[in-house]
Amino acid sequence: MKTPSDPWSFRPRWRARAFGWRGSSLAIQRLKEAVAEIKAAHRSEPARAAEGAILLLERLWPALQQVDSSSGALGNGVNKTVHDLLDLLVAVTADETTRERWLARLWTAIEADGVDFLSQIGDRWGDLCGTPQRASRAADELVPAVRLSWAPERHDYFRGTTACLSCLLTAGRHQELLDLIEIAPFLWWHYRRYGVRALAAQGQTDAAIAYAEASRGRNDNPVAIARACEEVLLAAGQSDEAYRRYAIAANQAGTHLATYRAIKKKYPDMAPRTVLDDLIASTPDDPGRWFATAKALGFLDLAADLARRSAVDIGTLLRAARDHLGTHPAFALEAATAALHWMTNGQFYEIKAGDVWQAASVAVQAAALTGALEPTQALISRLAVHADTGPFVRKHRLAPL
Repeated sequence: MKTPSDPWSFRPRWRARAFGWRGSSLAIQRLKEAVAEIKAAHRSEPARAAEGAILLLERLWPALQQVDSSSGALGNGVNKTVHDLLDLLVAVTADETTRERWLARLWTAIEADGVDFLSQIGDRWGDLCGTPQRASRAADELVPAVRLSWAPERHDYFRGTTACLSCLLTAGRHQELLDLIEIAPFLWWHYRRYGVRALAAQGQTDAAIAYAEASRGRNDNPVAIARACEEVLLAAGQSDEAYRRYAIAANQAGTHLATYRAIKKKYPDMAPRTVLDDLIASTPDDPGRWFATAKALGFLDLAADLARRSAVDIGTLLRAARDHLGTHPAFALEAATAALHWMTNGQFYEIKAGDVWQAASVAVQAAALTGALEPTQALISRLAVHADTGPFVRKHRLAPL
């Protein structure tokens, strides 16, 4: 039960060493609950929500230090939590005394963090400062330490490096920021991204893009660089150039349909078919991966063509054939016969007898609805006779009709 001195339900769940070695799933659940509680408070009490956000950030490392995070799920959950809480903290208005107290608590949490759970806080330290003046004062304190850590005879790790770069950017000390990055001991996008933003802030769009392109180190993420370049061009009103050079690389998502939607959201004036055609052209060796996207967008002719040109996941083809049998039998026929074609050409490692039977059954039903029964039966018979997947498939899975 919450009390005036203990206003947060999540507090007792985030004590030191609260989660054991196998506590990853529970910890992720508790993170979601805590963030939901803080966001609910933010709607009516932003300042109290900010206090809750800082409290949770302070307790992340102490509570999670014993958890096995090798799967990556916990790291992803923590990163999302920190990102969401940072957005909340940056948006909250606070007086100077309160803001300074928050910053002091956050810096103490960063220094105590054993695995850099809170690295994003340093990355956005300038934003957290709230004003260019406060950010400039913080930069004055951090610049000497960064210079010392980057000295040729030292090359030490300093937790406050990105905090310093962020503060210089927020303070508008752009040339000083660029000059400081030039003495970094190695080329790293993690630092140079601030230089891109500094050039863009000065209206030097072309220079910002060139600087970003020159920042491609061996271990840097090309998607992050593409996103930064796209953002710069879009902010400068150069949407055509942004789309042509960076849209596909910058908007890779968890699924192909999500990738399409991410691009379309940023470029609403682009025709859907144009975006999809460009995505297909970006994977010339495997155009079939866009089959489900084309189908979901209603481009059934294109989806059928993709299925003919390139192998598509057997489950995806069979599901498409079943789902469209009653509404678009011609497309269902294309999907079913494509499934049979790729199965008999040995494109799938694990084929069940039911898959072949189902594909043949849907193909025959669709053919009957479209008046193509005889040629479809002939096609199935030819596939059975000339199958490349061995005697078992020919004899037991796809008998000639």
